[in-house]
Amino acid sequence: MTNPRYISTRGSAPALGFEDVLLAGLARDGGLYVPETWPQFSADDIRGLKGLSYPALAAKVMAPFIGDTMTAKELEALTKDAYATFDAPDVLPLVELGKGEYLLELFHGPTLAFKDVAMQALGRFFDHVLSKRGQRITIVGATSGDTGSAAIEACRDKAAIDIFMLHPKGRVSPVQEAQMTSVLASNVHNIAVTGTFDDCQDRVKDLFNDAAFRDAHNLSAVNSINWARVMAQIVYYFWAALKLGAPEKKVAFSVPTGNFGNVFAGYGALQMGLPISQLIVGSNANDILARFFASGAMEMADVVPTLSPSMDIQVSSNFERLLFDLVGRDGAACANVLTAFRKTGRFEVTAAQLAKAREIFAGARFDDAATRAIIRQVHAETGMLIDPHSAVGIGAAREHKPADGTPVVILATAHPAKFPDAVEAATGRRPALPARMADLLTRPSRCQTLANDLDALKNHIETTQA
Repeated sequence: MTNPRYISTRGSAPALGFEDVLLAGLARDGGLYVPETWPQFSADDIRGLKGLSYPALAAKVMAPFIGDTMTAKELEALTKDAYATFDAPDVLPLVELGKGEYLLELFHGPTLAFKDVAMQALGRFFDHVLSKRGQRITIVGATSGDTGSAAIEACRDKAAIDIFMLHPKGRVSPVQEAQMTSVLASNVHNIAVTGTFDDCQDRVKDLFNDAAFRDAHNLSAVNSINWARVMAQIVYYFWAALKLGAPEKKVAFSVPTGNFGNVFAGYGALQMGLPISQLIVGSNANDILARFFASGAMEMADVVPTLSPSMDIQVSSNFERLLFDLVGRDGAACANVLTAFRKTGRFEVTAAQLAKAREIFAGARFDDAATRAIIRQVHAETGMLIDPHSAVGIGAAREHKPADGTPVVILATAHPAKFPDAVEAATGRRPALPARMADLLTRPSRCQTLANDLDALKNHIETTQA
């Protein structure tokens, strides 16, 4: 197997192999890494994946991205170990919601959110590579709720990792906050930032763009700026499509997303040869993505707190990976667009570029009232309780339902018990946490509050590690 190479979306950082991309996270030029070429799966290759367990499928789909970093046997052992942490026997159940609508339940992992699917693998990739190299890293991440708890769960008690996780103070759900701050492992450091998720994400990027600080602390990333996160998420698009008849039949996907990483994984699966007819992007009131697919203009607005806080984002980092393709994989052009965007808060693609994006993507927006109505409707129709993010995905699927009867898979991204107040307000029923987490909200916790200030963050990391 050849070793794949990864290039930066901004064109001036060196191409790297998988191990270096895993540990680097953000490219040195501020860009995000993408495969130099996408692995190709023929129809026969896809047929050959039918009937595999989820861990076995994950090993097959990720192998071309990893190259000689691991043997097939090592990779199979890693995925088997990662997905043994999930409660569902088949890891990610596919449940029929209605005629032509299916929910892919991504929330049966340790922290009840889709981030576990990638993070449980990512923590083990870090372990493998760091052990092989005899290195230690400092992970710094930003979370709008679910990434943080999933990353902490994957990295807790790891001897070669310190993890610092930033979340916007008062802007995550009580369950999300407790899942992070109740982990008292000595290598886990929670930081509540007085600001929004975008502020947290910007401070993390600032740290990575400070070369001296980055090198002094050997920084690495678990946010979906890290290519390995996206790679691991590609697998579940294959999983669902295979269950619904791929490669003979096409499938559409509806994805509630704020940072664009979850839906970009679907775009990656499409590039690899999976027959995906459409990728539908569901947004809440923070609708920068829905507005882009409607108009071709990406325009920042103030972040509005909503019932679906994991999507309370107005700067969608992973959109840069799609933009890179829309501008013809011209790194300099991509960098120019994004540099101007940071200055003016706006950019616009050409009509041809928008048409190219719309060949596969569509967007839809649902405010809190519409989200509550979807939760209520689904409960009335099926008896199921769904969380607010999954509700946005269902609404988007119904707004853009394929006319030709192509099945739509809606990514159910979080367990309803992570957002019990919103679910109870809509349905009158309060979803319960699994028994293993019943005492979550009363567990001892530890968290440091910091101003939205880069120097304060640097000082905290330096003194904590001293």
